[in-house]
Amino acid sequence: MKKLHVKKAIHACQQGGIIAYPTEAVFGLGCIPFFEHSVQRILKLKKRSIRKGLILVAADVRQLDEYVDFSKLRNSKMVFDSWPGPVTWLIPAKETTPHWLIGSHNTLAVRVSSDQIIRALCNKLGPILSTSANPSGSSPAKSYHRVRHYFMGKIDYIMPHSITNRANPTEIRDAQTGKTLRQS
Repeated sequence: MKKLHVKKAIHACQQGGIIAYPTEAVFGLGCIPFFEHSVQRILKLKKRSIRKGLILVAADVRQLDEYVDFSKLRNSKMVFDSWPGPVTWLIPAKETTPHWLIGSHNTLAVRVSSDQIIRALCNKLGPILSTSANPSGSSPAKSYHRVRHYFMGKIDYIMPHSITNRANPTEIRDAQTGKTLRQS
């Protein structure tokens, strides 16, 4: 059953659509990051400013090479040692990284996930956008039903899975300083 839902989510993304999918702790909204129209739809649904920047999740660190410049890190070992896992890192973005992903920053938030659904999606699509499935100011959705409540008819596919791994959203850290910006 899970494979069927993964295939449907992949198809929706490939068609330029947006999906809701379970992440390590909450449901996320996602799409293929180079589809600007899809990213703009997500920002509009969330009522989120493009200036804030977004997160990409991947199945493998190599999938992030076209977006971030790992060579600019002083201590890449701490980043690579935390992956795959629930730590999102702010890493210097490449000049070619789309502005709709980095917002007003020169970094991009990225994570190599250990979650099997995310890995299955990214193994077929490459890295995908990941932002919590909720309008700005509302609690992140932790269930399929909450996603439907927030976005009924506005998302191309909602994966009907459960969040089983973590109570809190993933930790966010600055890869240049090691400073924790959001605790898990």
